[in-house]
Amino acid sequence: MILAGDIGGTNTRLALFDSLQPRNLEVFPSAQYAGLEEIAAKFVAQAGAPVTAACFGIAGPVRDGVSKTPNLSWVVDARQVAAALGLKQVGLINDLEANAWGIRVLQPSDFVTLNQGTSSSGNCALLSAGTGLGQAGLLADGKTYRPVASEGGHADFAPRGETEIELLRYLLARWSHVSYERVLSGPGLVNIYQFLRDTGRALEPAWLAQRIGRENPSAVIGETALSAEADISVQALDIFVSIYGAEAGNLALRFVATGGIFLGGGIAPKIVGKLGDATFMKAFIDKGRLSSLLELIPVRVIMNDMTALLGAASVAAMQAGVQLGA
Repeated sequence: MILAGDIGGTNTRLALFDSLQPRNLEVFPSAQYAGLEEIAAKFVAQAGAPVTAACFGIAGPVRDGVSKTPNLSWVVDARQVAAALGLKQVGLINDLEANAWGIRVLQPSDFVTLNQGTSSSGNCALLSAGTGLGQAGLLADGKTYRPVASEGGHADFAPRGETEIELLRYLLARWSHVSYERVLSGPGLVNIYQFLRDTGRALEPAWLAQRIGRENPSAVIGETALSAEADISVQALDIFVSIYGAEAGNLALRFVATGGIFLGGGIAPKIVGKLGDATFMKAFIDKGRLSSLLELIPVRVIMNDMTALLGAASVAAMQAGVQLGA
């Protein structure tokens, strides 16, 4: 049995695999535990099944089998996790790399297409906004796609137009470095909302302030934007989606991703209707002299929330020299 994990800043999801269908899927609030070893050992003990191989995708850079996650106060060491599980070794890879491996086993029904583009066998890339912002490439070698990890979500935010320039100035008063993750994530949507409120660009209704104070702020902002209940939320989501499209286009240029751009993470499936309007694709294509290239690139939203787990399971199976059944 293969153990696969998807470690995020909010939740850690673990599942067992002997095929492409997970067993014993469980979700653990990451911040309530001291580390992955505790969660993994607890999960395996409860499952009562022998584990022969394991791999975990983690939201952070991995160096020599060790990762210190930027959105969680853990240091994850693959050797220590292996010892806790009684295994010789376990895999530890970036979570977006895990998602990229998972894309390779998804079905057409697992996607919603935003731009049909032109089918191509070229490179692909993946952009996922959730608790943080992840990016990865899938390099085409003529036979298959090879995932490449990235920490591009922490690269400098590049504003376009006066509103985004003012947004950057606003955020620089809070942080010395403003990355794309500061504006393109769940907390990033809240930052945009606060910018609109604090600069007087939009009014915050009292009822909305009360809801944000007692509920998940980004979820409330997204919900009231999609339902058009609050203009400030609508404006915040418009800016968010435009930045999402622009950075997706940037990623497409960096990897020459003529094979397609994939949008993963927890946010895209929830706002897929909004992503399907003109806002996202207009920003995606708006690349000056290379706009004609961007028009040809397929863009798809990943709707299967098991993608990272499937990817981690695939890597564990390869490392163990076994094959997951259908």
